[in-house]
Amino acid sequence: MDSKEQKQSSKENYRKWQVSRRRLLQFMGAAGATAAIAPFLPSVFAKVSAGPSADTDPSATNGTGTARLRKWAMVIDLRRCDGCQGIDLPPQCTEACVEGHYAPEPMQFIQVYEHELHGEGTQFIPTPCMQCQNAPCVNVCPVGATFATPEGVILVDQQRCIGCRMCMAACPYDRRFFTWSKPPQPAEALFSEYDPEHQFPLPRGVTVKCNFCPHLARSGKLPYCAQACPSSAIYYGDLEEDIATNGAEVVKLSHFLAENQSYQLKADLGTKPRVYYIPGHGEAVGRSPYRTGRKPSRWPWQEKIEGAQTWTR
Repeated sequence: MDSKEQKQSSKENYRKWQVSRRRLLQFMGAAGATAAIAPFLPSVFAKVSAGPSADTDPSATNGTGTARLRKWAMVIDLRRCDGCQGIDLPPQCTEACVEGHYAPEPMQFIQVYEHELHGEGTQFIPTPCMQCQNAPCVNVCPVGATFATPEGVILVDQQRCIGCRMCMAACPYDRRFFTWSKPPQPAEALFSEYDPEHQFPLPRGVTVKCNFCPHLARSGKLPYCAQACPSSAIYYGDLEEDIATNGAEVVKLSHFLAENQSYQLKADLGTKPRVYYIPGHGEAVGRSPYRTGRKPSRWPWQEKIEGAQTWTR
């Protein structure tokens, strides 16, 4: 490509970015959105008004007098996911989640499975908690430790959990974990103030899982997994606003799902997951389905809480 063609390509990319940015600002209100834009991505999730928080106050409005709440959702574009083979590293979504949540070994709140395709070859499927709107785990918890927030996120209150593990048996996605001993977390986890949205420090004998990072979304940031994905395969969005972003582009969520033949895992069970998938095997980033294997995930803690033990799942 000669210099003239390069300049023309750069101009076209810049115009596309400007259009995406302009649409985003129109969607959210230029004044509020500009103030909330994070340095590393367009903030789709800024507060809608300068008044009470719509996330915590049911009387908060969207400026039209209509009460509204966020409805968080995730889209994973498998056309972009190569299991991080292209950078010769373990899945970065998993490692970022581990570090962000002090997840103890061997817990992988978002786990990247290698799945055989019909015929030949494989695909990688990052699998977080599905945040089911008819969640079996919530339905069977005898003490209300597993609960759904008004935003649709399923959380676990470890201070209420009695360790019966009924939620683990009920989850059809195998996305819940149990602390069989004192969890091997870094010492800095002990200095954190416990909250079900953070889940650390973790005690022994409780369940834990992906929490969808709503605390990050409210501050205008993507979840750890989406921030770290080198191929921008993970979109996070709001079904109420019908908008989502992967940090590089903004899409109209309903159109994006419909136009790309999206699906949900085990949707026939009636769990109503809020994690959607776009079919693919990494072809958008140059992956051949015949290139198999992924590197194992790592836990970076050099020093762990005194008395902690590592177990096998």
